[in-house]
Amino acid sequence: MDYYILSYSHKNTDIATREKLSLDIKNPKTAEFLKDLVSNKFITEAVILSTCNRIEFILNVQNSPKAEEFLLDKLSVFSGIALENLKEHADSYENVSAIHHLFSVASSLDSLVVGETQIAGQLKSAFKFSYEAGCCGLYLSRAIHFAFRCAASVRNSTSISQNSVSVASTAVAKAKEILGSLEGREALVIGAGEMSAICAKHLASANCAVILINRDFQNAENICKSVIEGNQNAKIRVESFKDIGKYINTIPLLFSATGAPHTIITLDMVVKKDWNRYWFDLAMPRDIAHDIMDVQGNVQIFAVDDLEDIVRKNLALREEQARIAYGIVGRCTQEFFNWLQTLNVEPLIKTIRALAKDSALKELQKGIIKGYLPKDYEKNIEKTLHNAFNTFLHRLTINLKSVSNTPKGDSVVESLRFLFGEESEDKMLESYKCEYAQDRAISQS
Repeated sequence: MDYYILSYSHKNTDIATREKLSLDIKNPKTAEFLKDLVSNKFITEAVILSTCNRIEFILNVQNSPKAEEFLLDKLSVFSGIALENLKEHADSYENVSAIHHLFSVASSLDSLVVGETQIAGQLKSAFKFSYEAGCCGLYLSRAIHFAFRCAASVRNSTSISQNSVSVASTAVAKAKEILGSLEGREALVIGAGEMSAICAKHLASANCAVILINRDFQNAENICKSVIEGNQNAKIRVESFKDIGKYINTIPLLFSATGAPHTIITLDMVVKKDWNRYWFDLAMPRDIAHDIMDVQGNVQIFAVDDLEDIVRKNLALREEQARIAYGIVGRCTQEFFNWLQTLNVEPLIKTIRALAKDSALKELQKGIIKGYLPKDYEKNIEKTLHNAFNTFLHRLTINLKSVSNTPKGDSVVESLRFLFGEESEDKMLESYKCEYAQDRAISQS
């Protein structure tokens, strides 16, 4: 079994292409796509991480070239993008490089905004979604939960996430840069997810009045209450989504981050005005039709990739901490593969058998030396003892082999290593806790 990742991100793929490849967990097609992947004989497990600046296909495979060929063909059909173009943009990683890349992503070192904290939650949601769809099991569970462990080490050992920024906060910073100040201004925020909540919070902190709209009015109300709880002076209110046409044509500043599978603001909705409008589209796929700027000259639309100038400043400030963080990622990658090697049950079985045999022979020699047993019977007694410990260990051996490739097997193996004095340096028993990959048979009993 090999680890394999196919990656499309802000580093190698333009936003229009990423938009076509987007497979958010809210999209019903994502579960179908996942199940089709693992139905292929070369792909055993799959997780799809799809965010505003990346689409990662995290796989456990039996044949990397064949798995990649199938994945690319399927992506081409799904997205309508020519196969050659998909190959040209993609970065692919296998085994050690795949794990290193996964750990870097989880630690936000590969993010558009280095140090942002949203990625860990997005990866957790993607893993949970895949596991509940029956597309993810033991091998990816191990890797992803070790990735969370790595990300925690990066956070705890560096200041890379201190005063952390996100794509949403970067968008607000860009608005401040353009307008000079947001104090006394009004902004429209569309959506009720994490991105929208962060936008609303930062806008309120800048003394900007916020109008929040979302298809689900109650979800927007929840964000409104959360913002006010954190800032009693916040000027924020919720309005009906039905009035979106009214507000996009009366408020110059707009931030949109919905989970809609299609554009929600189209050219026919935009009324020509003689004042400038600044719209920040933080969704993937995009919420705002990009052809609006071609017709409406005073509407400036910023997508995620347009924030890179602020991102570069952020990266320069964090460069030294990023170097330290990559060192941690490298060590965690090595620890992960060292740990995997300790989970091989065959050496453990041999160790237990060797210990049993050694103990039996020592006691036999003691009995002969002290005169309890005649020397002439040594070979026969040795054979009897050998048969006895083989019989005793038979059930343990069968059970250990049967459990070794199940989620609970890792803890069982590490427990036995500890009990028989073979505990590894790269211990994971306490830290490897998979809340979604528990043995269903146990949880249902």
